[in-house]
Amino acid sequence: MPDVLTVSRLDCFYGDVQVLFALDLTLRRGEVHCLLGRNGAGKTTALKAIMGLVPIASGSIKLSDRELTALPAHEVPRHGVAYVPQGRRLFAEMTVAENIEIGLMARGKGKATRERVLDLFPVLRQRLGQRSGTLSGGEQQMLAMARALCLEPDVMLLDEPTEGLMPSMIAKVRETIESLGAHGVSTLLVEQRVDAVLPVADRVTFIEMGRNRETLDVEQLRAEPDLVKRYVGVG
Repeated sequence: MPDVLTVSRLDCFYGDVQVLFALDLTLRRGEVHCLLGRNGAGKTTALKAIMGLVPIASGSIKLSDRELTALPAHEVPRHGVAYVPQGRRLFAEMTVAENIEIGLMARGKGKATRERVLDLFPVLRQRLGQRSGTLSGGEQQMLAMARALCLEPDVMLLDEPTEGLMPSMIAKVRETIESLGAHGVSTLLVEQRVDAVLPVADRVTFIEMGRNRETLDVEQLRAEPDLVKRYVGVG
């Protein structure tokens, strides 16, 4: 599969502290690629750098052949990259329908896009008039993903999408992630729950101290489970 997103030799700082060191990363078209590593390894920073939310000291970020590196953060979604941050960041006092409308407006999409997105999340269709702050954690995660998909992105960045969810909701989020490839969306996923990652990922990159230590096909990771313990600290 061709690469849809290419991160090359990326250096990023928070003030005087360097957090990414010559980070290389590729995302293939239609794949689910997971970033694994201990807390503070630089996984979330990598997603934020792609979205233009962290200053880039050097390196390159390309979406296909389009350079994203110098774009301001508000321009990145318009070029086909959507981001669901940790904690979902919904407008709690707005209804489900109003949150979805914000996603549609960000890239000028209309009713047909709205209906396709709601087909992926039928529970949201039943909650359109409900304030998003009153949804369950799993339903809020679905709404955050739905709002991002209203951009009709080529690439979806997901940060800890199963955090704090019940097993039944984790399964539903996982099913949605699996389905994104069929809708032409490539997914870069940060996740701490290894058991939630392995059933959906095509490849896994281990990030340690801001560096890409190893990228493996998920079949190889299943055959060498000690790698997870080495980089993440769990078996």
